[in-house]
Amino acid sequence: MKKVEAVIRPFKLEDVKLALVNAGIVGMTVSEVRGFGRQKGQVERYRGSEFTVEFLQKLKIEVVVSDDSVDAVLQAIAQAAKTGEIGDGKIFVSSVESVLRIRTGETDGEAL
Repeated sequence: MKKVEAVIRPFKLEDVKLALVNAGIVGMTVSEVRGFGRQKGQVERYRGSEFTVEFLQKLKIEVVVSDDSVDAVLQAIAQAAKTGEIGDGKIFVSSVESVLRIRTGETDGEAL
């Protein structure tokens, strides 16, 4: 099993959600996060003054999938989240040792 974490632009959430549902993913966790990468924030203007916003609003989507679904999930997220501009985000994949569904006690693949 793999955990896929994607940091995306907030306005791309609906597109990514639809792409994941179409790829057969039925559950996900979405968190509001703040951060910066190569873009190093952005310059904003407020009442004639300029200031730099270093931590930009992003969303983090987390899904846990079987090993054979990883490529489809990566492709779905990447296509749906892409604008072609700096700051589109990143996708991270890590291994998951075990999963337990609390309600039923099912484990691993059955719990997904």
